[in-house]
Amino acid sequence: MIWSSPPSAFLLAVSWRERIERALFDDTFDGIHQLSWFDYSLLIPYFILLCVLAIYGLHRYEVIITYLRHRKEPQPRPASLFERLPRVTIQLPLYNERFVVERLLEETTKIDYPRELLEIQVLDDSTDETHPFAERLCGEYRAQGHPVQYIHRTNRHGFKAGALEEGLQVASGEFVAVFDADFVVPRDFLLRTIHYFTDPKVGVVQTRWSYLNRYYNLLTEVQGMLLDGHFILEHNARFRAGLFFNFNGTAGVLRKSMIRDSGGWEHDTLTEDSDLSYRAQLKGWKFVYAPDVECPSELPVDTHGFQVQQSRWAKGLTQVAIKLLMRILKSDAPLKVKMEAFCHLTPNLTYPLTIVVTALMLPVMIVRFYIGWQQMLLVDVPLLMATFGSVVVFYVFAQWERDRKSLFRAILMMPVLMAAGAALTVINTRAVVEALLGVQTAFARTPKYAIAANGERRKDTPSKYRGKAGWLPWVELAIGTWFAFMVFYSIDTMNLLAVPLLSIMVAGYWWAAFSTLQREWKDRLAWHRARRLETRQTSVV
Repeated sequence: MIWSSPPSAFLLAVSWRERIERALFDDTFDGIHQLSWFDYSLLIPYFILLCVLAIYGLHRYEVIITYLRHRKEPQPRPASLFERLPRVTIQLPLYNERFVVERLLEETTKIDYPRELLEIQVLDDSTDETHPFAERLCGEYRAQGHPVQYIHRTNRHGFKAGALEEGLQVASGEFVAVFDADFVVPRDFLLRTIHYFTDPKVGVVQTRWSYLNRYYNLLTEVQGMLLDGHFILEHNARFRAGLFFNFNGTAGVLRKSMIRDSGGWEHDTLTEDSDLSYRAQLKGWKFVYAPDVECPSELPVDTHGFQVQQSRWAKGLTQVAIKLLMRILKSDAPLKVKMEAFCHLTPNLTYPLTIVVTALMLPVMIVRFYIGWQQMLLVDVPLLMATFGSVVVFYVFAQWERDRKSLFRAILMMPVLMAAGAALTVINTRAVVEALLGVQTAFARTPKYAIAANGERRKDTPSKYRGKAGWLPWVELAIGTWFAFMVFYSIDTMNLLAVPLLSIMVAGYWWAAFSTLQREWKDRLAWHRARRLETRQTSVV
C-alpha cells in the first residue's frame, strides 16, 4: 500500500464520492488497493476504539473465570450468632410512589423481628397525593402497635441520599436496612442477615434481587437477565475473590457506625450507594454478599422507564469514577483490587465510544471493501468475539447458573438482549458526557406500577408517573435508519458476516424509538379522552 499526498478538500470529496458510487453501484468494480491518508484517519481511530471495547469485553471473560475459580466454595455464613439481637432501623425512601407504598408498608410491618428492637422510617419526599396517603397509612400502622415513623421533607435536597442522611440523624438502630419502594421485604430478611455483623469488621450485607414481573413482557425478561449477570456472576466473583463490590442501594443492611466513619451519605453523585461503598471499603470495612437471601422487586415495564433507570446508573457510576478512582488507584489496596475497581467504575465510557464507532462504521466498510475478506477474518473476528461474543457468553452462562432449564430460552433471547443494549446507547452516552462535563441533574425516579406476582398491572395506574422522552426516540429512529442502510450496503457488497450484528442494532434502535413513541401517543389519547369526559361532566352539571 502506498501513502498518497494529502489532496485538497475538494479533490478528497470528489474521490470519496466516486468511491462510494463505485462501491454501491458498479458491479464490475474489482477494487482499489491504494489507501489515502484520509482512509487511514478513519481506520486507525476505528480500530483503536474497537480494541478499547474489546478490553471491556475481555473483562467479562475474566469475571466468569474468577467466578468459576471460587464456584465450589461454600455459601457465606455468619461467624457466630448474636446472643441478644441488636436494634435495627428499616428505612423506606419514597418519592411519588402512590401505587406501591401500601404494599411496601404491609410487607415491611410483617417482618419477623422483635418489635421493641425495630424501627421503621418512611422517608417521604413526595410532592403529590402520596404524601397524605402515606402519612395516613403510617398513622394506621402506628395505632396497631407497629413502630412506624413518618418523616416528610418539604424539599428534595440531596434526593435519596439526602433523605437517608436525614433519617439517619434520628435513627435509633445500630444497623440500618434500606428498601426502595418497589421491593417486597421478606419476613425472615433481618434474621438471615443481621448475624453477619457479629464480625465487627463487616459494614454491609447485600442480598440478591429477584423480580415480581420478570415475565411481564420481553423487556422485563431482558432486564432480569441483565441483572442476573450482575448479581449471580459479578457480585459473587468480586466478593469471593476479595475484591471491592458495591451496595446496591436497596435490599441490604448497613452498620450505622460504618456510614459515619466513611463520611455519611453524600449526594454529589446519582449513585450514592456505590459512592459510599468504595469510601467504606477504602477505610477497611468488609462487605458481605448473601446470594441465598432473595428480595423480590419490580422491573420497569416500558422502554423509556428502563432507559431512564439505566442512564441514572450510568451517570452515577461515572461520577463515582471521577470522584474516587484516583483515590482508589493511590491507595494501599492490592493491584487486582484496583484493576477490578477501574473496570467496575468505567464501563459506561463504552457508550460514547460506541456512538463514535457507529459514525465511522459505514465509511470504514467502504474503505475495507477494497481490502478483502481475509483481513476481516484476521482482525474483525477476534475483536467481535472479545466484544459482542463476550456479551453472549456472559449472560448465557449467568442463566445457566440461575436455572439449567432456562439455557435454551436464554440463547434464544440473546438477540433481544443485545437489541436492548443498543437501545441504551444514546441515552447512556448523554449521561456519561454529562458526568464528564460536571453537569448536575435531578434524581430521575423509575415509575413503579404495583405489578403483582402474576404480572397483572393495576388498571388505575396514571400516565403522569411516566417521564417524557423528548428528542430521544427521534435520534434513535435516525440511528436505526443509518444502520438499516448499512445492512443493505453489506448485503449488496456480500459482506454477509456483518448483517446479523447490524440487524440487531437496527432492531434495538427502532424498538426503543417506536415503543416510546407509541406509549407517548397512547398517553396523549388517554389525556384527551379524560379531558373530554371532564368537559362533558362539567357541562351536565
